[in-house]
Amino acid sequence: MTGASEGSGFLAVDSGGSGLRAVVGTAERGPLARRESAEPVRTGDRGIDPEHFMAHLMPLVRAMTAEAGPVRLTAVVVGAAGLASLGDALRAELPTALTRELGVRRVALAADAVTAYVGALGSRPGAVIAGGTGLITIGTDLTGWRRADGWGHLLGDCGGGAWIGRAGLEAALRAHDGREGGSARLLTSAEEVFGPVAGLPGRLYPRPDRPAVLASFAPHVAVCAEGDPVAAEILRLAARHLADSAAAVCPSGGEPRVAVTGGLFKLGDPLLGPVDEELAQRLPHARRVPAEGDPLHGSVRLATELSTGPLTLPGDETMLSVTTLSGE
Repeated sequence: MTGASEGSGFLAVDSGGSGLRAVVGTAERGPLARRESAEPVRTGDRGIDPEHFMAHLMPLVRAMTAEAGPVRLTAVVVGAAGLASLGDALRAELPTALTRELGVRRVALAADAVTAYVGALGSRPGAVIAGGTGLITIGTDLTGWRRADGWGHLLGDCGGGAWIGRAGLEAALRAHDGREGGSARLLTSAEEVFGPVAGLPGRLYPRPDRPAVLASFAPHVAVCAEGDPVAAEILRLAARHLADSAAAVCPSGGEPRVAVTGGLFKLGDPLLGPVDEELAQRLPHARRVPAEGDPLHGSVRLATELSTGPLTLPGDETMLSVTTLSGE
């Protein structure tokens, strides 16, 4: 695309476990070009590596600006998975690097939960359940942010994909052993996917991608839930965990909105039905709405706003911070 406005240009980035996605656009015309890289940004001793981030981002930016035409970038928003706990180096170095390379004046760094929230609900009070392999909920009353769970598959992420998959495999192993609470149907499904379950610990425990492997069994639990009470109860308990986390972060006053977003909810009605029921019970004052967009959409929304003025959503040292610098 050519002939773009040179004012109010923005770069919006979504950085996650599957790589980088980025959009260049203007506040006047919206998104003009999009690119992505399938390689995730490296995480090392210093957390998320800002040099590796820039090395992956800049070729995408050059390609997008060539497509979009004369866009003068004034603002960048980066939504990054792990920013809250692994983002110290990124916060310290990335704004300066982006200003040096792109001449931008404002840089916002946001946790991926924040961009998921903004993509789903925009700048409205409410709560968002973001589920995939893991699980985190985030809420705001527009004066501050609250988050619940997101503690990883060993300590939390209750109701997420890895949690559901692990619970399904546990039920399969109970059936294998002859213990109560087992599911013969889940046992059959587990052996179709992984082979004889007696060898499952040796195949699973050494894997560095254990959460993803566990989550890969979640769709099989959803398939088994129709007609299998053990699988159905796993999804019911998962829904209860999701509603508990949403209730912990949702504003108590007014009529806040509640949305779900992320690959977890591709499990469909076997999970969404119980989630709707649990949310109605736990948050009767909230309005359940469909998510308007994904985390990249959230980054674009924030970047559009930041390119023309200050953000209306509350700032937070680890969840959403804005740095204003002098462009070159």
